[in-house]
Amino acid sequence: MPELAMTTPDDPRDDLPATARKANFRQTFRAVAWSFLGIRRSADHAEDVKKLNPIHVVIAAVVGAAIFVIFLVVLVRFAIGFATSH
Repeated sequence: MPELAMTTPDDPRDDLPATARKANFRQTFRAVAWSFLGIRRSADHAEDVKKLNPIHVVIAAVVGAAIFVIFLVVLVRFAIGFATSH
């Protein structure tokens, strides 16, 4: 059974494996951060699909989620500490 192509036949990234894409980690983290907020233009999304390495996206998502959880824990501890001292 033939695989369905996710790209158009004239797409230049057909011969480039996804893990060989050349976006740096800062660009990847920025794209993931915008994705967390849910604010993304479709043109930017299309560019990200062409440039971002999927492995970097997963790593950036895990790091971003960890930072978010740590921020929430610190915020809650601060709020509880502030409420109990007054």
